[in-house]
Amino acid sequence: MSLALHLPVLQVVLPLISAPLAVLLRHGGLAFAIVTAGAWAAFACAIALWLQVGETEGGVISYHIGSWPPPWGIEYRVDRLSSFVLLLVSGMAALVLPWSRASIAREIPRELHYLYYAMFGLCLTGLLGITITGDAFNIFVFLEISSLSSYVLIALGRDRRALTAAYQYLIMGSIGATFIVIGIGFLYLMTGTLNLADMAVRIRDVENSRPVLVALAFLTVGISLKLALFPLHQWLPNAYTYAPSAVTAFLAATATKVSVYVLIRFYFSVFGESLVFGQLPLPQIMLWLSLAAMFGASAIAIFQDNLKRLFAYSSIGQIGYITLGLSFDSVHGLTASIVHLFNHGIAKGAIFLLIGGLVLGLAKPGAVSPAPTFANLAGLAQRMPLTSFGIVIGGLSLIGVPGTAGFISKWYLILAALEQGQWWLVGAILLSSLLAVAYVWRFVEVAYFRAPPAGCEGRCEAPLALLLPAWLLVAATVWFGLDTSLTVGSALDAAQHLVRSGR
Repeated sequence: MSLALHLPVLQVVLPLISAPLAVLLRHGGLAFAIVTAGAWAAFACAIALWLQVGETEGGVISYHIGSWPPPWGIEYRVDRLSSFVLLLVSGMAALVLPWSRASIAREIPRELHYLYYAMFGLCLTGLLGITITGDAFNIFVFLEISSLSSYVLIALGRDRRALTAAYQYLIMGSIGATFIVIGIGFLYLMTGTLNLADMAVRIRDVENSRPVLVALAFLTVGISLKLALFPLHQWLPNAYTYAPSAVTAFLAATATKVSVYVLIRFYFSVFGESLVFGQLPLPQIMLWLSLAAMFGASAIAIFQDNLKRLFAYSSIGQIGYITLGLSFDSVHGLTASIVHLFNHGIAKGAIFLLIGGLVLGLAKPGAVSPAPTFANLAGLAQRMPLTSFGIVIGGLSLIGVPGTAGFISKWYLILAALEQGQWWLVGAILLSSLLAVAYVWRFVEVAYFRAPPAGCEGRCEAPLALLLPAWLLVAATVWFGLDTSLTVGSALDAAQHLVRSGR
C-alpha cells in the first residue's frame, strides 16, 4: 500500500536512475537491461496511476515532494489527461527499447550503445516529468532534459546530416524554450506562484493585465515550436529523417504529443477557457494554422522520395488535426484532440518501427543500410510482406479509414465541426484526408505493383525481434479503432473536466 502512494514520484525516478547507471557501467548490454527495466517499471506505474485516477474521487492524485504541501512545495499531479499521456509515453518506450537492441547494432557504433541508452532514459524521464509535474518551472526543467537528450539521440545517426539536423533542432528548440521560460516568468511575476493549480486561482484577479497576455503569447509560440505547429515545423523533417530509426519512432510517437499536452494544460488549467477562447482571436489563428498544416504539409509529403521524410511531413499534417480540435473550444473538439494525440502516436510509432525494420532487412551483409527511398522499395511486398502490410495499415489509420484508430479521431473532429454548424470544415477534413490517400498510395504502388530489382526477388523479412514490437502497435491501431472504451473514454472524461475547470 505504501508503494502505491509513491507511484507518482516512482514514475519519474525509476527511468531517471537508469540513465546515470548506464553511463557508469559503459556496457551496451547492461545499459540496455537497466534502461529497459526502468521503462517497463515506468509503464507499470502509468497503468497503476491510470487505474487509481479512475477510482479517486474528483479524479485527481496529488503527491507532495518531500511532504511539503503545495503551493510551497513541488507537487506531482495526476488527472485523467496526464495519466492518459503517461500511458502513451511509457508504453512507447517499453516497446521501442527492446526493438532498438537489434536496430542500433547496425545504426550506431558499438562503443556508443551505452550512451544511446543513457540518453533514451533521460529523454523518457523528461517527457514523463513534463506530464506529471504540477509546477510550471519544473515543466521547463523537464522540457530541457528531454530536449537536450533528444539532440544527442538524433546526432547519433550514421548519416552526417544527422549532426546538421540535431544542430537545427537545438537552435529552434532553444528559441522555443526561451519563449516558454519568459512566459512562465511573466506568470510568476503576476501571480507569485509556480504551482499550476494555485496559479489558476490567482490569475483570475489579473487575467486582463498586459503581462498575462504577454505570457500567453510567449507560451503559445514557444510550445507551438516544440510541437512543430506549421509554420514552426522546420526542425522536424530532418530530425525524423536522419535520426536512428528507434529515435525517430519514439520521438514521433511521444515528443510532439507531450508538447500538445503542455499547450492544453496551460490553456485550460491555467489561463482558462474564457481568456484564451473568449477574449482573444487564438481560436481563429489556430484554425487557419491547423488547416495550413493539414493541407500544406500533407501536399509536401506526396512529393518526397524518402519514406521517412514522407511520413515526417505527414506528422506535421497530423499535428494540424490535433490543434484543429483545440480551435473548436468544445468538449467534442477537445476529445478529438486528445484521442488523436494517442491514436496518431501509436500509428506513427508503428510506421517508423516498420520502416526501420525494412531498412535493416534490405541491407546486404557487411554493407551500409540503404536509405528508404522509393527506388529501393520496388516490389517490397514480395520481399517483406509483413513489413509492407503493417505500413499500409498504419497508413490507413492516418487516412482515417473505418476500423482503424485514425477514423475515431476524425469522427470526433467532424462531430465538433457539425456541432458548431461549420459544414465547410467537414469538407476540409475529408479533402485533407484525400491527400493522405495520395502519399500512402505512393508506397502501395511502389511496394505492391512494381517488380523488385534484379537479384532481389527473395524474401528478406525483418527479424522477429523487430517485427514483434512493431506489429503490437499495428494491432493496437486496429484494436483502438474497434474498441474505444480506453481512448475515447479517457479523452472524453479529460475533456469534460478541462472544459468545466476552464470556465
